[in-house]
Amino acid sequence: MSDKIEVQNVTSPGRTTRVDRAKYEAARAALMAVLPAEAPGMTPAEAQKAMVAHLPQDLFPGGEKVGWWMKCVQLDLEAKGILTRAPKPPVRLWRV
Repeated sequence: MSDKIEVQNVTSPGRTTRVDRAKYEAARAALMAVLPAEAPGMTPAEAQKAMVAHLPQDLFPGGEKVGWWMKCVQLDLEAKGILTRAPKPPVRLWRV
C-alpha cells in the first residue's frame, strides 16, 4: 500500500494532488462521522471542531493541522460527489 493518495479539488477540475494516505483516511473517516446526511448540514468550523474527537492522536496530536486536512478532504469529497454544500452562504456541508 502506497503512503500517498491522489485527491481531487472541486475548485480545480482535472487536477490531482498526492497527500499522506494515513492522514487523509483518518481525516475522511472523522469528517464522514460528524457530517449529517441532510441539509442544513454543518459549517466547516463546526465540522472541524467536531472532527478532533474522532482523529487518532498519533497522527493529529492535539488536533494539529485538522483545519488543513478537513479542507483537503472536503474539496476531494465534493469533487467526487460524496459531499455537497449549500448553494448560498454561509457554507454548510452534508453527506450526499
